[in-house]
This record gives sequence, structure tokens and C-alpha cells, in this order.
Amino acid sequence: MNKTAYAHSSANVRKTWFLMTLFFVIVIAIGWAVSFYYQSSAILYVAVALALVGNLVSFFYSDKIALSSTGAKPADKNNPVHLRAIRATENMAITAGIPKPPVYIIDDRAPNAFATGRGPKHAAIAYTTGILDLLDKSELEGVAAHEISHVKNRDTLVMTVVVVLVGFIAIIGDLFVRGSLLGASNRSDSKAGGYLVIVGIVFAIAAPFIAQLIQLAISRKREFLADSSGVLLTRHPDALASALEKISGQNIGVKRVNSATAHLFIANPFGDGKKGSGGFSKLFATHPPVEERVAALRGMDKG
Repeated sequence: MNKTAYAHSSANVRKTWFLMTLFFVIVIAIGWAVSFYYQSSAILYVAVALALVGNLVSFFYSDKIALSSTGAKPADKNNPVHLRAIRATENMAITAGIPKPPVYIIDDRAPNAFATGRGPKHAAIAYTTGILDLLDKSELEGVAAHEISHVKNRDTLVMTVVVVLVGFIAIIGDLFVRGSLLGASNRSDSKAGGYLVIVGIVFAIAAPFIAQLIQLAISRKREFLADSSGVLLTRHPDALASALEKISGQNIGVKRVNSATAHLFIANPFGDGKKGSGGFSKLFATHPPVEERVAALRGMDKG
């Protein structure tokens, strides 16, 4: 791993602890405010428990949640198509000097792939059946090298933790709104109840933006670094560039994907990789435009 990758890896570890701490503080603050309003310390205890559980789950089980949410199943070595993914992944893992991660297959015609897990010893890589049908050997190895680089650079640590934290924020926002509406209907102090409803609605509106900000904490530069790190493994930048062009050219969305897991994939999983790449849309995109990544890879090939 080069010096830039080492620095990126260390930064990802720090960023993960920061996000988990921020999540803990936000949930505790919300719990304290609600417990103060209802004069019930039990609510605060629940908030503390929820924050602790959220952090523990996000750190130790987020990879399993990500795989399960996309319908990924362990690859079958007796299946010739699955074997292509297994061999490409194992070859790139050996080249990168990390343990061979288990390979998973998503039964979906949309061409895509993602890596997950908190580190090289606790990682997994998933491929859709679509990407295995679409790419040739060198292109698939380029994708595998990209995902292995995410694992080695510890991008997967922060990327996978975010999956659970974003989900928890959405759940908390929904619970807070329901609780505020219920509280308003049950309290005799209609003015105070009205204020709580307003706060609940504001939080419900803000929750998706908070989740988006947490996702944006995962710098889109991670994709450029994983692209370049992957090329160091394959020595073939044109293979990954060709793979990205084929993937974006299909314009097919992954069936089982949501905003919490979108950032995990090698390319935009909603099937609009060539859309929304400018202005405000670009600012809030989880992936850099494919054309920019391809241009960078083509530049490496010329260099």
C-alpha cells in the first residue's frame, strides 16, 4: 500500500470513531430532550441503550446487514459463473497481500459489485449476476482489484458502519414524530404539545439530511483512490475503465438497494450513473461521475 493509501486508511479509522461518537451524542441529546419534556428518566435510559446498541451493531454486524439487505448469497464453487468471481477475488487478494475474503452473489441483472466489512480479516465482496455476465476476465479482475483496494484502504470500515447509522437515524426520526404526535394528543397542555409536534416534524424533515451528511462524510475521493490502488494490483488501467463504461452503459438499477447502502457499490446502483452529474445533484452524489473516473484511468494508461 502506498503512502497515500496508508494515510487514507488511518483517516478512515478516525472517521469511523468520529461518526460513531457523533451518533451516540445525537441520540443521547434527543433522548434527554424527550425525557425532560415527559419528566421520565426511563426515556433517557432507552436512548442510551439505543445509542450503545446502534454503535455495537454498526461495528460488528453492519457487513452482515449490508449483505442481507441486498439479498447476497455465498458463491457456489461448483457454479462456473460464480467461480469466475471467486478466482478474480482470490487472485487480487493474494496480490494485495490480504486474506481471501468470502465471495457473495446477488441474483440481479444490474451489473454492480461492492465490498463490505470492518477490515481485511472481516471482509466480504459481493457481485451481481449481471456483472459476471457482462464483463470479461480482465475487466472482472479490475473490479475485484477495486473492491480489494476498498478493503485494504479500510474504506469498507466507515462505508459499512454508515449503513447501520443512517438506518438508525431514519428509525429514530420516525419514532420521534410518532411519539410527538401521540404526546400532543394525550397532554392537556395543548400549547406545549403543539411545540413538541413542531419539533418532531422538524426532526423528521432533518433526519434524511443528517443521514445524507453522514454519507457525504465518506469522501467520493475514495473511489478515485480505490481505482488507482486497484490498477497497482492489475497493472491494467484500461480494464477497469472499460468495466466502468460497460456498467454505466447498462443503466439498470439494482433491485434491492436503498439510500443507506447505495454508497457501497462500485457504481451508482440506481441505474442513473450518467445522470445528475452536475450542479446540485453532483454535490449530493455518493459517487463521482463515471466519465471522470474513466478519464483518470485512461490518463494512467497513457502515463
